[in-house]
Amino acid sequence: MATEAQVQLQNVTKTYQMGEVQVHALNGLDLSIQEGEFVVIVGPSGSGKTTTLNLIGGLDTPTSGELLVAGTDIAGYDEDALTAYRRDRIGFIFQFFNLLPTLTAGENVEFALELADREGQDVHQRAHALLDRVGLAERADHFPSQLSGGEQQRVAIARALAKDPPILLADEPTGNLDFRMGQKVLRVMRDLNQQEGRTVILVTHNTVIGRIGERVVHLRDGQVSDVKVNAHPLEVGQIEW
Repeated sequence: MATEAQVQLQNVTKTYQMGEVQVHALNGLDLSIQEGEFVVIVGPSGSGKTTTLNLIGGLDTPTSGELLVAGTDIAGYDEDALTAYRRDRIGFIFQFFNLLPTLTAGENVEFALELADREGQDVHQRAHALLDRVGLAERADHFPSQLSGGEQQRVAIARALAKDPPILLADEPTGNLDFRMGQKVLRVMRDLNQQEGRTVILVTHNTVIGRIGERVVHLRDGQVSDVKVNAHPLEVGQIEW
């Protein structure tokens, strides 16, 4: 029986039409991710990493194949169903933080909570708790321009947690950060996986980061070229890039 955060891609293709040229981003991709896993997807530019993440997140739909989440094929969802799926099941963390510059850190998270529409929830208290979860409760009243890149990314993670999603998708979450700040962000994501059991799927071009995942999936030309199981994933503080 499929669990809430189990993801399966079966013979998935994705073709984009760019003028008269067809671009085959995914070519019969087969990939299975179990609930509670920390999976890192790596590969060169154009290998299909971000396309895979966008399909799992419901930001795009496959050209063909099955995309099963908790046993349900979301490839056939209409836009309303995809919107509900993204709202209730997925937390997005992007390379660019996308925080609202006129709102404080706390207000950015509160805004996400209001969109999530969780009944009976004290929005201010919940936002403070989420910022505390990522180590930024004392920065709640600061605007994005007053925060470092690593702090902004951790606010973005707190915002992604507003919906209490079982699946977190991270696209190059350390791409704009220096080593020290990148470590802090990765540590938060590892904690969310290990302490709360959230499924984390992280896309990166940096193969070294893959060493903190339970599995590293290598993509090339829109297909899985290799899968490595890390029997003993490294702690975040043990990696260098």
